[in-house]
Amino acid sequence: MPVSFHVDEEIVSQPECWARADALMPEIAGLLPASGERVAFVGCGTSWFVAQVLAEWRETKGHGLSYAFTASEVPERPYDRIVALTRSGTTTEVIDVLQRAQGRVPTVVVTGDMTSPVVDLADKVVDLSFADEQSVVQTRFATSTLALFRSFFGEPIAPLIEQAQESLAVPLDSDLVGVEQMTFLGRGWTIGIAHEAALKFRETSASWAESYPAMDYRHGPIAIATEGRAVWMFGPAPVGLAGQVTATGARFVERNVDPMADLVLVQRIAVARAAAMGLDPDQPRHLTRSIILTG
Repeated sequence: MPVSFHVDEEIVSQPECWARADALMPEIAGLLPASGERVAFVGCGTSWFVAQVLAEWRETKGHGLSYAFTASEVPERPYDRIVALTRSGTTTEVIDVLQRAQGRVPTVVVTGDMTSPVVDLADKVVDLSFADEQSVVQTRFATSTLALFRSFFGEPIAPLIEQAQESLAVPLDSDLVGVEQMTFLGRGWTIGIAHEAALKFRETSASWAESYPAMDYRHGPIAIATEGRAVWMFGPAPVGLAGQVTATGARFVERNVDPMADLVLVQRIAVARAAAMGLDPDQPRHLTRSIILTG
């Protein structure tokens, strides 16, 4: 695929980054939460959605109670460990969480910048600086974090890499690039993927994109489905959903690939949409690479 923006290059590099994350496992496995611990995964924006996926994976696999919180809304509960996800390492709310946890709760931070403040605040640090990005929009840091934890939970990464490469090679559908509105759906861990996909559309091109648990979509949100709009399902759809969406005139998208690899294609479509609209997806309006609050 042609490379025009930093984010293009970062999207293309994901298979390599996933392989590097997988290769880290022997070195960093001891830094990550042990089975049986009560763990809170925290982050902001994209990292919050990644946290949702990680918490769902960990608990579903029987490793212990796992929660996902946006960093500004972490409730005071007993945790055995807090795992903070932050590409920049400078996000105000994440720093606040780590500062409050010092001396009370063991912390692990996964970051893309080993010179950032969180490195000194956390008890343990996972270095994903190879997946750091120049674009404001996150792509490879988020998915590399997912690959790291999938490896940690014992899943093979090679098949994911192969599918991601296929998602990078498939021609883009011009109708999806030009769609008026997109809704992303998921079930279980793919709900976090759906939220992230919608965020990519909103960030890169200021487009109307929504995301929901697939079973809840018919409890109201389906009302906006109509011609010129699309609904993208990550993973297998609930029985009957495809037909109900199609009956509205909207397009239903369901690909038989791993949702992480499917997200790669969504990233490409989001960037292509921004370019078609004359926007710079590396510099979304109203956004900066790190959100640092002064009050």
